[in-house]
Amino acid sequence: MPNRRAFLATAAAPMLLPSSAPGANDRVSIALIGSGGRGRRVMAAFRELGSPVPAVCDVYEPNLAKGLEGAGEGAEGFQDYRRILDRNDIDAVLIATPDHWHVRMMLDAVSAGKDVYCEKPMSHSISEGTRAVRAVRATDRVVQIGMQRRSTPWIIEMQQAVANGAIGNVTMARAEWNWAISKPLDNSELPGALDEQRFLGGAARSLEPMMFRKWRYFWAFSGGNMTDQGTHLMDVIQWFSGVGAPRSAVCQGAVIGMHGSQTPDSFAAAFDYGSFLASWNLNYNNDFQSGWTIELLGDEGTVVLDNRGYRLYGAPWVQNQEPVKAHEDRLPTIPHVRDFLECVKSREEPNAPVEVGHTAVCGPHLANIAFHRRSMAFLNPEATEVF
Repeated sequence: MPNRRAFLATAAAPMLLPSSAPGANDRVSIALIGSGGRGRRVMAAFRELGSPVPAVCDVYEPNLAKGLEGAGEGAEGFQDYRRILDRNDIDAVLIATPDHWHVRMMLDAVSAGKDVYCEKPMSHSISEGTRAVRAVRATDRVVQIGMQRRSTPWIIEMQQAVANGAIGNVTMARAEWNWAISKPLDNSELPGALDEQRFLGGAARSLEPMMFRKWRYFWAFSGGNMTDQGTHLMDVIQWFSGVGAPRSAVCQGAVIGMHGSQTPDSFAAAFDYGSFLASWNLNYNNDFQSGWTIELLGDEGTVVLDNRGYRLYGAPWVQNQEPVKAHEDRLPTIPHVRDFLECVKSREEPNAPVEVGHTAVCGPHLANIAFHRRSMAFLNPEATEVF
C-alpha cells in the first residue's frame, strides 16, 4: 500500500559524513539531558553498549545526583543543558526531559554538531514536529526517536509478514492500553531543590509540586497519555499498514480517578486513514490485560500484538487457530540504542528518524485538538497543518 502521507522533508539532501564522526572502533560518548527514571534507564543501555557518559544535566537536584551515580566516575553535573553542547568530548546527547523541551533541545543539539537520541513523543505539537523535521534535515546529524518497537526483533518479524500479505489489506485497526494506576496526584512539598524556571521554560507561569512530579498529566508540558503511549501504538498501526498520519480524528476523554490531572486518564479516539479506520482507547482505571494491545484486521486475516508477543489468525477466524508467539525479551531498549550507535558511526538512517517521530505522534496530537475543540479535527496530506 503506498504511503499516502509522505512528509515533505523526506526529499531533503542526503546525509553527509562529518569529519567529527567517531571511527568504526571508537566509543560514542553520550551526555544525558533529563535524568529522571526513564533517562537513567536508557543511559544504562548506552553504558552497557560501551558508551561513556561524561556529563549529566537535570534541573532537580535528587535526579541529578542519581544520574551522576549511574553515569559513573568522572561524570560532571549541570543544570543548564547548553553548557553540555559546548563540550568537544561529547558526540551525542540523550534527551529524556518533559515533552515541551524536546524540540528546543534537539535543535540546539544538532546546531551544535551533536547527534541526538530523543525520547518520544518527539514533539509537543504538530507545528513543532514540522519545524523539527525541517531543521534536522538542514544538518548532517543523526537523530533517533525513542520508539523501541521499531528495533524490536519480533515486532519487525511480524511487520515483514504483514508487508508480505499475511493479513491482506488492513480494513480496521484497534489500539488499547489498560492499567489500574489512577489515583489523586500528590501535591506535597518536593524533597530537594528544583530550578522551577529552567523546568518551566516559559511553558507556564507557576508550578505546583504535583505538576513537576506528574508533568505528563498537564497540558503545558505534555500531550498526556494520548501522545505518550499513543506514539508507540499508532506508529505500529501506521508502520504495519504502510500509511502516514491520519486525515482526521475525533476524541472523547475524562479524568476519572487521577484527580488533579488535566489530561484524561480514560479516553476513546477514532481516526480516518482513508483506506481504513482506527481507534485508540486508554483506561488507567482498569487492569484488563494489564498493558497494551494492537489489533490489525485485514481482508485475509488478523494479527494481534501485545506484551506477550503476537498471534496471527487466518480468515475465516477460528478460535485458538494460532498460538501466541511468545517473546521473553518483551520490548528491550538495547536494540534501539544499538541501532542509534551504529548509525552514528556509519551515518546511515536509524530505525526511527525524525519523519517517523513526527508522523507517529501526528494522530495523537490531532485527537487532542479534537478533544479540546469538541469536534472533528483534520490534517492536510503533508501532515503539516491542522484545519
